[in-house]
Amino acid sequence: MLPEFRSHASVPLAHQLEQRLGLPPLLETGRLDVERVAGIAVLAAAHSDGYAATAHLLGLLAALPAPTDAGERFWSDLWRSSGTAYLLPTNIKELVLRSLAGEGIGLAGQILSAVDEMTPPQRVAAAEVIGQALSESDHLPDLKEQVIGELWLRDLELTAWRVLHADHRSADAAGRNAFIDAWTSI
Repeated sequence: MLPEFRSHASVPLAHQLEQRLGLPPLLETGRLDVERVAGIAVLAAAHSDGYAATAHLLGLLAALPAPTDAGERFWSDLWRSSGTAYLLPTNIKELVLRSLAGEGIGLAGQILSAVDEMTPPQRVAAAEVIGQALSESDHLPDLKEQVIGELWLRDLELTAWRVLHADHRSADAAGRNAFIDAWTSI
């Protein structure tokens, strides 16, 4: 019988495999039986929503100008227009690097804080800066920069929410059973 695991996306999958299945990090694959392979598959599936959302979050950031000398003007314009320093490369660098290792919850929280801090006019101004950068890099001349930027911001915000949501799903068996009971009683 396959084990049941709930996602804790902020804990790296390798750590979960070691903790829950007793698999050492350097285990030779020839020593895995079918039951352990099934356990690995279940754990990987439980983490997939969080990992996919984190990867998408990183993909959205990668679409922006790189935080190099060439992209310096973009980042300073974004800071001025958005009114928040939460998105500056120096403030998210460590969170981006952790996200590359599969731990996206910190980056997601920082992004949601940044979006929440913006006033409606700041959001519009930030969307224009982002849209201009994206239209130049993606060669999307037929779309208005404001529309491109607003769609990007919405996607960023919703993806950050998905990362947080995937991490905070209940691991509680009683909560899961209450959910099932509520739906079966309809």
